[in-house]
Amino acid sequence: MYRLILIRHGESEWNRANRFTGWVDVDLSAQGLGEAIEAGRTLKREGYAPRVAYTSYLKRAIKTLHTVLEEMDLLWIPEHKSWRLNEKHYGMLQGLDKAETAARYGDEQVLLWRRSYDIPPPPIDPDSELSTRRDAKYAGLDPRDVPDTEALKHTIDRIVPYWEQELLPALKAHGEIIISAHGNSLRGIVKYLRNMGEDEIIRFNIPTAIPYIFEFDDAMKLQRDFFLGDPEVVKALMDKVANQAKGK
Repeated sequence: MYRLILIRHGESEWNRANRFTGWVDVDLSAQGLGEAIEAGRTLKREGYAPRVAYTSYLKRAIKTLHTVLEEMDLLWIPEHKSWRLNEKHYGMLQGLDKAETAARYGDEQVLLWRRSYDIPPPPIDPDSELSTRRDAKYAGLDPRDVPDTEALKHTIDRIVPYWEQELLPALKAHGEIIISAHGNSLRGIVKYLRNMGEDEIIRFNIPTAIPYIFEFDDAMKLQRDFFLGDPEVVKALMDKVANQAKGK
């Protein structure tokens, strides 16, 4: 059996403040750090032992990974970072309060920008201090790979090749891997693995720091997927994610 562990980063400072984050490099909140600690303890208690770790370029995912692995006594395993695991780029919405933005533009419009499969928010001004193009982390990338905005479709388009070329071979080689990333980049992996339709994936929410397990047979056929947590608690957390951008 092969096992894939997906974990969305713990609550960030901007999750806590209900602001759109995207590629802005925001840190974990104190609660988010606690969530990551609990996730690591849960994985260790349940007998998981990934052999390779993957994460994005963003500190909230990196710190979540390190905290989880520390709790599992696995900080020593190889770790790989990729911009392809970054969160969806929210364009000009980055840094804005979600509820205030919904009150200004209307719930329907913000929901379209936030959750439409193929309609991105308006692009961020390249001269903005929050523009990715001003960030040294991405200086070595092809400029065509550095977004000014993205829809979920664009996030998935950059995730799937990384899954096929890097993540799947690693899973086959090592038997168990862990990926610490973001709500939308992980949804891209989930859509691909579960063969979900566009309407289904835009309604699917991933709570912060709840390990999401995929198990495959020897032929790499998906056998089951499940969250490591109480189903009622997980559902409540998923609903909370879905309601974040509603106006007050």
